[in-house]
Amino acid sequence: MATWNSRGLRGSLLEDMINRTNEKYADSGLALIQKVPTPITPIKIDKETRHITLAYFDQKSTVDYIGAVQGIPVCFDAKECAVDAFALQNIHEHQVEFMGKFEAQGGVAFFLIYYTHKDVLYYLPYEMLRFFWDRAKAGGRKSFRYEELNPQYVIPKQHGILVPYLEGLKKDLEDREE
Repeated sequence: MATWNSRGLRGSLLEDMINRTNEKYADSGLALIQKVPTPITPIKIDKETRHITLAYFDQKSTVDYIGAVQGIPVCFDAKECAVDAFALQNIHEHQVEFMGKFEAQGGVAFFLIYYTHKDVLYYLPYEMLRFFWDRAKAGGRKSFRYEELNPQYVIPKQHGILVPYLEGLKKDLEDREE
């Protein structure tokens, strides 16, 4: 059973906040975003409770969330970071590839990063992530520093919405038009 400090529960608070935000966005007709379930294959099932007690991941997961915002296809992944340097090892190559293909189809891909030690939510556009990813692949830093990020993509706190990522999406779309 997972404990409060296990790797398996990292990000669950952020995920819960995003899920609640998505419900609010859906209720107001702004967006329809779904959590993508992680595919697993059960190994052991408790016969009494019918709970899975042992399983393995069936295949590599792509992104945490996928859906549409006002007719625009979006996909994103959520990460937490407790320091100023975000290690790119927290992102998998198959995720970057999926997001690149998603964008090539006219969708918008991004990451939501919660810097827990700063209590800051950040919207990281795919293009910006791709810059850091390619830099690492070329032998550069295997992380990016908070100071390297565009401060215009810090998600402002908003009353009544826990993770108002539509603000970041709006900025991303405006920047793409320029």
